[in-house]
Amino acid sequence: MIFQFKMATRPSMNSTKSLSQWHPPHMKNTPKKVVRFNFWSDASFEDILGASPQASLEVLDVRGDEERNWAHLAQADIYHISSAKDEVPPAWLVTPQLIQRCPALVCVSTAGAGYDTVDVQACTQAGILVVNQAGGNANSVAEHAIGLMLAVARRIVESDHRLRTETGFSREDLMGHELNGKVLGLVGLGHTGTRTARLGAAFGMRVLAYDPYLDENAIAARGAQAATLEQLLEASDIVSLHCPRTRETSGMLGAQAFAKMKRRALFISTARGGIHDEAALHGALASGHLGGAGLDVWQVEPPRADHPLLSLRNVVSTYHTAGVTHECRRNVATMAAEQILQVCRGETPARMVNSEVLPDFLARLRAAADFFE
Repeated sequence: MIFQFKMATRPSMNSTKSLSQWHPPHMKNTPKKVVRFNFWSDASFEDILGASPQASLEVLDVRGDEERNWAHLAQADIYHISSAKDEVPPAWLVTPQLIQRCPALVCVSTAGAGYDTVDVQACTQAGILVVNQAGGNANSVAEHAIGLMLAVARRIVESDHRLRTETGFSREDLMGHELNGKVLGLVGLGHTGTRTARLGAAFGMRVLAYDPYLDENAIAARGAQAATLEQLLEASDIVSLHCPRTRETSGMLGAQAFAKMKRRALFISTARGGIHDEAALHGALASGHLGGAGLDVWQVEPPRADHPLLSLRNVVSTYHTAGVTHECRRNVATMAAEQILQVCRGETPARMVNSEVLPDFLARLRAAADFFE
């Protein structure tokens, strides 16, 4: 049986529309304390917050003194955290334990579209608003997904490697396939999925999409034809993942799902590690059932050099770099800083993950004696 994902809460492209009637109360000028760790960030983040009297930014050393870090986090109004799960030490992930030690915390902001470094349910229960930067990396990630499709289908990486290490083979030994005329199946049709659909269409592919949060008309408006997950797996020449990793989507694609795919189909993921079963994917590739895979995300990042998938010639691998471009990092950092200032001003943030917590979030702000006049 194919697992059908269904998430309790999902950030919407238009998440603020239902909240348009809310108007922020008058704010004091007391700057809100924003804390982040010293992971790489585009300078625009600090430039924007540093120029605003509404925010006071503290950058902590992730390898620094823990007591000092906890002291600052305990006073933080807003915690800006990396979206890369294996980049953040366990102590600094947003967990019930961290929330308990941070009584002033009213908002958690992620540094990307993903939020698997945050226990959203725990935040919701505590009245903490979670915001992300959905859409900020869409162009970069969609381009990377198409790049992986081309690299696998046209055997580009394999050709490069063999030219450097072998002799005596022919060009026909490296014959690949065009994208034109193929069926592209997208699992998830949010910002990145929509952009990938448009790029896929530009290559002459017919685009199918499975997204349980969109009806047929909405999917059509985003450039794809609606399908169930099972229909998509059976019909697609290339299956590409563009959904978040949640409790519902973890392990969504395993041996049964890969067996449903066309023989010699390609599998692409620029989503999150853990949505697909890596051992099951290796089995489907090693058996010859699937023709190749392009993988930017891994269960553990970076994967070990002896990871079984890295031993296969028909796997093109990258190190969660789909969104790591100068343009994307600048865009996401700018979006994050501007959204944090929205929170500081008491405005409805543009990209809420748990919008249902907004009333509790506002109540917590009002309860802070120095937050409102």
